[in-house]
Amino acid sequence: MKLKKHINEYDIRTYECDRNNNLRILTLMNIFQDMADNHSKEMGLGIDYVLSKGMAWVGSNYVLDIDRLPKVHEKIKITTWPSEEKRVGAVRDFEVFGENGKSIIRASSQWILIDFRRKRPVGLRENLPEYKVLDEHALKTDFPKLPEIERVDEETKFRVRFDDIDMNRHVNNAVYALWACEAVDPEFRLNHDPKHIEIAFKKEGHMGEKIRVSTQCEGMHTFHSICTYDCEDNRELARVYIEWK
Repeated sequence: MKLKKHINEYDIRTYECDRNNNLRILTLMNIFQDMADNHSKEMGLGIDYVLSKGMAWVGSNYVLDIDRLPKVHEKIKITTWPSEEKRVGAVRDFEVFGENGKSIIRASSQWILIDFRRKRPVGLRENLPEYKVLDEHALKTDFPKLPEIERVDEETKFRVRFDDIDMNRHVNNAVYALWACEAVDPEFRLNHDPKHIEIAFKKEGHMGEKIRVSTQCEGMHTFHSICTYDCEDNRELARVYIEWK
């Protein structure tokens, strides 16, 4: 069977929007995850099938280009498809179209296939030989390495909430973009929206852990290091880069 893009339409609800009537970044990322899960099921390679083989998909990177965020009550269309095969994983792309049919968001995500028990990468082709891709990209990227921050201009601290945890019992990937977007001066955040986001996932976060988001500000560009602190194995969970408009 020929692989087709997965397409869905969404009506943006009031509770999915922020104070500026824009779709929340967290909700957008959760929609992406939902669509990827549904498409994987259509392909016969959903989460239950992969887990039955002793494997799991782990996100390593996201890159988003955002012309604008969808507005409240807007009807949008989102497409997703696996766009590239890697030795130990794959790339999945997304594209969001506004009510007028114009592309408004393009995103690409990189996923690694791991042995669930050993937590080690395994070969995609050897373990999922039926996996297919469409040789097309919504957003072409090599997922460049994000640099360490050089100084701390803003710092935010909090604990991981119960609602931040997903069914895999660690912090949901969608949450990291939210944490980074919140870790800037409130007045700046009120007047600026993200234009470009890059996320590099590094370690798992767990419920109740203390989190520190250290932010370096360079005009309309912010760099974020998300780490645990005050625990036995302090570790960096993710790095995020945001260009604002």
